[in-house]
Amino acid sequence: MSEQTLAKVYEPKAVEPAISELWLNSDAFQPDDKAEETYCIVIPPPNVTGSLHMGHAFTFTLQDILIRWQRMKGKAVLWQPGTDHAGIATQMVVERLLDKEGVSRRELGRERFLDRVWQWKEESGGTIVRQLKRLGASCDWSRERFTLDEGLSRAVREVFVRLYEEGLIYRGKRLVNWDPVLETAVSDLEVQYEEESGHFWHIRYPLADDPSHSVIVATTRPETLLGDVAVAVHPEDERYSELVGRELLLPLTGRRIPVIADEYVDPAFGTGCVKITPAHDFNDYEVGQRHGLPMINIFTTRAHITDDEIIPAKYRGLDRYEAREVMVADLDAEGLLEKVEEYVHKVGRGDRSHAVIEPYLTDQWFVRIEPLAKPAIEAVESGAIRFIPQFWEKTYFEWMRNIQDWCISRQLWWGHRIPAWYCGDCDHVTVARQTPERCQGCGSTSIHQDEDVLDTWFSSGLWPFSTLGWPDDTEELKRFYPTDVLVTGFDIIFFWVARMIMMGLKFAGDVPFRDVYIHALIRDAQGQKMSKSKGNVIDPLEMIEVYGADALRFTLTHMATPGRDVKLDVKRIESNRNFMNKIWNAARFVFMNRGDAAPDHSIEPEGLANRWILAELDRVAGEVEQALTEYRFNEAAATLYAFIWGAYCDWYVEAAKVALYGDDEASREETRVTMLTAMDGWLRLLHPICPFISETLWQELYGPHARLVTSAWYEPSGRQQDTEARLEMERIIELVSAIRSIRGEMNIAPGRRIEVKVACDEDVHAMLSDQQPLLHALARLSSIDWIDSGQDMPGAAVAPLSDCTVYVPLAGLVDIEEELARLEKNASRLDREISKLEGKLANPKFCSRAPEEVVSGVRSELAELRKRRGELAAAMERLRAM
Repeated sequence: MSEQTLAKVYEPKAVEPAISELWLNSDAFQPDDKAEETYCIVIPPPNVTGSLHMGHAFTFTLQDILIRWQRMKGKAVLWQPGTDHAGIATQMVVERLLDKEGVSRRELGRERFLDRVWQWKEESGGTIVRQLKRLGASCDWSRERFTLDEGLSRAVREVFVRLYEEGLIYRGKRLVNWDPVLETAVSDLEVQYEEESGHFWHIRYPLADDPSHSVIVATTRPETLLGDVAVAVHPEDERYSELVGRELLLPLTGRRIPVIADEYVDPAFGTGCVKITPAHDFNDYEVGQRHGLPMINIFTTRAHITDDEIIPAKYRGLDRYEAREVMVADLDAEGLLEKVEEYVHKVGRGDRSHAVIEPYLTDQWFVRIEPLAKPAIEAVESGAIRFIPQFWEKTYFEWMRNIQDWCISRQLWWGHRIPAWYCGDCDHVTVARQTPERCQGCGSTSIHQDEDVLDTWFSSGLWPFSTLGWPDDTEELKRFYPTDVLVTGFDIIFFWVARMIMMGLKFAGDVPFRDVYIHALIRDAQGQKMSKSKGNVIDPLEMIEVYGADALRFTLTHMATPGRDVKLDVKRIESNRNFMNKIWNAARFVFMNRGDAAPDHSIEPEGLANRWILAELDRVAGEVEQALTEYRFNEAAATLYAFIWGAYCDWYVEAAKVALYGDDEASREETRVTMLTAMDGWLRLLHPICPFISETLWQELYGPHARLVTSAWYEPSGRQQDTEARLEMERIIELVSAIRSIRGEMNIAPGRRIEVKVACDEDVHAMLSDQQPLLHALARLSSIDWIDSGQDMPGAAVAPLSDCTVYVPLAGLVDIEEELARLEKNASRLDREISKLEGKLANPKFCSRAPEEVVSGVRSELAELRKRRGELAAAMERLRAM
């Protein structure tokens, strides 16, 4: 290849799509059938309604790093892709589209509505998959699955039937979280609780046998008194002991209800009297069960008051909040409203609809979860599954050891319809894998299927084995299950991770994965959660468009510190775009000077810089391997950044110019081969994180038909043992850095050649004198003189190092008075800035009221300014001493 094929400027938009197309048109992402070892990750299936957000970009980048790394290590790698049908989310999207057309789903009917959803899915459901490909996700896209495709639907039915036959799935009338907007049950995990301002209404409940006396009950939900069946007091509360067993008149209805004693009541809270509404409160439900109380459901599925005869006519059909307003007014008019207090309390809202959730008594399907949870707990306790970081195990155990039966039915149309059929002629319920023709109880053909669908997480819980062909005993299942690692956020440990573990152990006979890597959240630069309402959302697709996918991927990887949320600043992405530019420019230099040379990993170079860079490459390879093995992605990225930018681009390329521009042909050829060999190595190491630029440069290195994506991982050859080369080069770097520092402090032009004097002992002199051409080139020297250790050098800037002292004579280089004036001016400016920041931090109001991240930012800025001020003071002190 020639230098003409590599553009002068790195343009990700010109490079990345072409590389992506090259990969996708090949079989590069498919498992190698010949490989003995396997490695598998199942993608956490994004919602089919979704669009790539920064959380997606983060988790899929980390997964892709592991996949590309293991593929290069020669394993048969499967990254199983797919999307989730996302029952509630998808149904909401399509219903909104129908609303714009003036049509409701109920007007369309179930079959036509589902046709519209499938039509939407085919037209718009592939957005996130296209975006993942743009990010560089190297999934085996030929195996893409959908949680409602035929194979996965078969697995869902199989699991449902088996659990039902074992008595682990049952149908019962239970209190559930009910979303009155979506008109469906939702799980505890789908309810978000936030503090909201409300009221405490204190209501008089007259004694039935003496209406002139009352007990006062305080409630935040006066409308639910229509469903009251008792008033409870604590059994040891002497204030009410004589009332236990007597009856009260339920306000506005005249219905008689008993006073009961139950330890659930907190005598110190409110009045010590609690209204018991078992059909509309989870705690009251438990009290009702203990006391055998009736359950009166006063709401419709839309949270309107029912038309039940037990309800006074004037309230029937009212929305719950309309009913509240009317009933409070009526209570006040009848003298039954004692007082109203302002009250802040937690209110549960649906995470999709944001509607206030209503505890609601209804028939639902449940999984009896404890028998499934026990082996899932043991799997983590025994180490069969490990959480990384390990502290997430505690969160997992706390939830699993207090787990409740799982409500798996949803009152939706889009999803896996429950495979249960009811008979019109008997009470038998037929649960079957295939649609039955008749009732399995009485043989009647008058049967109809349950209208409900399964919770989306039911099918997602089968994902690791259903995507591999279960319930059939496929070759893929034998080869890739259990999978190796699950990479996910902590927010779905309960939704998804725990359920996959339970289902995998139950039906596939083993854990679904060995490791669970829990990554942190992506926040904005100030540590705030990203949200559209705050206007602080960073769109990954915009970042890819502006800076390139590799810059974004490297940024996210570099910041993936275990257990610590990522504070993402666009400036970091921009900075890593500069890193890509640095790589590109260094590569152009290498290719322009390669001649006919080619990489050769068997080379044993003689030149110090050549020996050093290959030794450093081996050291870095070992560190990157270790970091990836331990899921310390940030350390892998930091190690590569320091080596590629620092060691290779800043030091080695500059050092190589001495040989390349010299007269020794053998040295030139050795350097050409070493440059290319080292580049071969770090391109391999960089590829999992930055696949696009590394693949592009790989083709420049080896030709257009070469493929880094399927090339071997770099394995150290033992050169890191060349400690002599590493120590000698480190000494040169230290010396040159000291000279460059003096240049900067004394404002000496970088291109101006200067003389230096080095005081050292004979051993150091012997080593350094052999590398004088290198020192001259790197430090831009006109001459270098060697003097005895301890010798003083008046009129020179001094830099004491570990085993020598560097002197830079300043005569003719610096006007001391002029330079002092410049430094003093800069020092005065810094003093003003420092004083301003110190004043801020001395202000108690600022420190107590400003967000912690703002205060922390001011402290960091002050520390940096003080450091610069100290450096200026040292420089001025040196000048004054001359």
